[in-house]
Amino acid sequence: MRKQNWKKILNYVVGPILFVVLAYSIYNKIQKQPNLPKSWDTIKETFSSHAYLLILMFLLMVLNWSLEARKWQLLIRPVQKVSLMTGFKAVLSGLSFSLFIPNGMGEYLGRMLYMQEGNRLKSVAVSFMGSLSQVIVTLVIGVIGLEFMMHYVPSAGLENTGLTRFWLKALVYAVIIFIGFFLLLYFKISLFVNWFEKIPFVYKHRLLIDSLKEFDRKLLLRVLLLAFCRYSVFIAQYVLMFYLFNVMMPLKEAIWSVSILFLLIAIVPTIPIAELGVRGEISIKVFGLFSSNTLGIVSAAGFIWLINLIIPALVGSLFVLSLRIFKRTEIKAMKTE
Repeated sequence: MRKQNWKKILNYVVGPILFVVLAYSIYNKIQKQPNLPKSWDTIKETFSSHAYLLILMFLLMVLNWSLEARKWQLLIRPVQKVSLMTGFKAVLSGLSFSLFIPNGMGEYLGRMLYMQEGNRLKSVAVSFMGSLSQVIVTLVIGVIGLEFMMHYVPSAGLENTGLTRFWLKALVYAVIIFIGFFLLLYFKISLFVNWFEKIPFVYKHRLLIDSLKEFDRKLLLRVLLLAFCRYSVFIAQYVLMFYLFNVMMPLKEAIWSVSILFLLIAIVPTIPIAELGVRGEISIKVFGLFSSNTLGIVSAAGFIWLINLIIPALVGSLFVLSLRIFKRTEIKAMKTE
């Protein structure tokens, strides 16, 4: 009875507490973001005359996280079959935790809550593969964007960002090396698992990573394609925001400058809730090469941060609130003991 009562407390108390902590953290951090009031005024003014584009942005946001949910659903299948809706809830719940837990650990923690007991730790290694697929796409397209910058941006313009062609070339070579390593890790993950299992400590916990051996090339290519589709949604969102906030630049420059932004954000580790400041600074440096509308650049970055991160995280915190951490079947199992 004591175990049963303890689990009931976790089910009906932990969820609301997590919701309150997450909601307060999100609200508190939003209030402290630099230039947010000015950007918010610009956003409201812009959408008062382009309301239909606001609807389009929300649809792209839903598509973005639906693609991520589908990735996770495919990857988690060797461990546990979940519906697309469960995947969607898991992804947004993980996003809400990741706002103040760095290095992606919050994302894994939130997704673990939707796994059956015994499968939760196994889901961490599987979720890592989903993150790796997105990193690979970001690095590959980002390095193409860097090549574009070196060939089409005058040296004088690059110096204004604090970069030189020497450092850009060095960055390109470094990123290419990482791309090669990550591609090898991604498509030969079973080989790496076999190597890691030779380590005594890893061997004792091999059940946590054995599911990685079940990924075949066809599945990994599907996940990589979904990661590319999700990346394309990000690009479309930025191009749309540039139009809304009068950040005038040719489509080609817009696409490759956004790819560079994503590359730099991937390289610079941040807690996602603090990402707006970093994203805003990098956006001004990169997009400022092609447009002088600084307020428009900051507003575009701020709105995308709001609609892609904060709003889904708030929804995710509601999913956490309604979540039963220990399922009823598990409680029934305890009664039979």
